[in-house]
Amino acid sequence: MMTEAGVGARAEVHHQHRDVTGGWLRPAVFGAMDGLVSNFALIAGVAGGTADAKIIALAGVAGLAAGAFSMAGGEYVSVASQRELALAELDVERRELERHPEAEEDELALHYQARGVDPETAREVARQISRDPEQALAVHARAELGIDPHDLPSPVLAAVSSFLAFAGGALIPLLPYLLGVHGLWIPAVVSMAALFGAGVLVSRVTARSWWFSGLRQLVVGGVAAALTWGLGTLIGAAAL
Repeated sequence: MMTEAGVGARAEVHHQHRDVTGGWLRPAVFGAMDGLVSNFALIAGVAGGTADAKIIALAGVAGLAAGAFSMAGGEYVSVASQRELALAELDVERRELERHPEAEEDELALHYQARGVDPETAREVARQISRDPEQALAVHARAELGIDPHDLPSPVLAAVSSFLAFAGGALIPLLPYLLGVHGLWIPAVVSMAALFGAGVLVSRVTARSWWFSGLRQLVVGGVAAALTWGLGTLIGAAAL
């Protein structure tokens, strides 16, 4: 017979997993990276067409504002729509639990059976869960919809977070111009260093090594800026 001490010893955890969802770090880093790459490329493109630091800075400010507001607005609408859909489906499930409790209990038992629980145990678990309507709703929502009714995303929080992350990234290549720099090389060096650092942070939520992730982001951002600079140079030379 397994004693309580024996169960405790068996239940002891000997390993840990990384957060595969990325938690808050993933959206924050990728939002900042998006702002950094897009505004660095924009500034490089304008700098390729003109040496006027005021025009370059104005373009950078416009890129930061337009990108941040666009990201925030898009994120708000997207998350709000997702939340509204989730709430609508929860209402459907709640009505089914009220109108057909036996059928929903059977469905829950079948759900556990499909995951390897023997029929009698699955039936008993479903019966006990179904005694509490709110608990039953939460379990059905996770099983059928893959959502937690008590942890739905906030559109406002998503919008604000997206705005701040993008603006923070977009500010990096712009800041040297705001501080009086007139050449592109200092913003470029700062931006490239930030790109590498962002890639290193990304390695915390992936299986890649920090140097590979950092170099990959450095190359991607650098190529984007170089191509845009080349396009700006051609346009500037043509005096369009």
